[in-house]
Amino acid sequence: MNPPKFTTLGCRLNAYETEAMKELSQQAGLSDAVIVNTCAVTAEAVRKARQEIRRLRRENPDARLIVTGCAAQTEPETFARMDEVDAVIGNTEKMQPETWKGMAADFIGQTEAVQVDDIMSVTETAGHLIDGFGTRSRAYVQVQNGCDHRCTFCIIPYGRGNSRSVPAGVVVDQIKRLVDKGYNEVVLTGVDLTSWGADLPAQPKLGDLVMRILKLVPDLARLRISSIDSIEVDENLMRAIATEPRLMPHLHLSLQHGDDLILKRMKRRHLRDDAIRFTEEARKLRPDMTYGADIIAGFPTETEAHFENSLKLVKDCNLTWLHVFPYSKRDGTPAARIPQQINGSVIKDRAARLRASGDAQVAKHLSEQIGKQHTVLMENPHMGRTEQFTEVAFAAPQPEGQIVSATIVGKSATQLQA
Repeated sequence: MNPPKFTTLGCRLNAYETEAMKELSQQAGLSDAVIVNTCAVTAEAVRKARQEIRRLRRENPDARLIVTGCAAQTEPETFARMDEVDAVIGNTEKMQPETWKGMAADFIGQTEAVQVDDIMSVTETAGHLIDGFGTRSRAYVQVQNGCDHRCTFCIIPYGRGNSRSVPAGVVVDQIKRLVDKGYNEVVLTGVDLTSWGADLPAQPKLGDLVMRILKLVPDLARLRISSIDSIEVDENLMRAIATEPRLMPHLHLSLQHGDDLILKRMKRRHLRDDAIRFTEEARKLRPDMTYGADIIAGFPTETEAHFENSLKLVKDCNLTWLHVFPYSKRDGTPAARIPQQINGSVIKDRAARLRASGDAQVAKHLSEQIGKQHTVLMENPHMGRTEQFTEVAFAAPQPEGQIVSATIVGKSATQLQA
């Protein structure tokens, strides 16, 4: 009777949900099982999921192997056909206690091998909020799931469903519990975070939630928000950026491209100048603000001139942390049907050039910090992160989970040194 083993692929939200599944499966009494929580963001992510499943089956020949997550939601047949897989469950089902009770009680006899319902019919967030996912220093709180937008390259709405929000009072209560447990930093996460509140009474905005958390949880030392859509940023969020030092000066932006024509073909809701305007305005309000960004290389019809606009955007917005995605054709998305797909070697080359630009921006950022004083949240005795999420290496051990003050004396390729 061995406890279940979990493997998580993909985003932070998946990792959060894995922690919830651990609790649900343990409460149900499931044993001798391997659960793979998959990602579907690219075709490569699905390929890696299949590869991981085969590896786990070789290593666990007698265990029951269960596949869930976004790839299981969007391609249940793909995984159901694999000889290595015993059961496939969807993103809604994986958060339901009865699913795990059924798995534990009668895995083969009466439990359906494929339990994947229509994710678009889901209207509520699952009641699976957990206390304490993350490191000893930083906790992640899911406040939103799903997405109402239909960017032409993206399969994720079909894996996550439409946007649903966790009520503000529930979020605040959870953060209070986390602070009581000793967490010094909380990160708000979601699939489309800036759409938070649209489905709630009175339709509050993300900025309203941020201001409420900071007001009602005065002992919370640091609040972060994860990836946002800058065109949806509301007035209260800008006010929080300007006036609330406990809101960390680091924003990860869903930009995707730097050319207006490609942005329109992606069905994004912003243009190049909107991104530049937002980064300039937020940095005026908070001069120490740093930005990360998602950028796709090689979207169908992308010319060299289009791509150059993405390269220029890195400097025009003074981006620091780039997440570069080589375009991946996803069956079922409008972009997959565009005739002018880009050659794979061209995509690879453009992605490499974007990453090189990002590396140069990181080096610039690190150099600018030398001699500055930072407050650093320690993730382990020898490494912590600044307010801008930059790693700092310490020669002398520091108290894990605590916020320490440090003067930056040097840097490596990826870290500051104190």
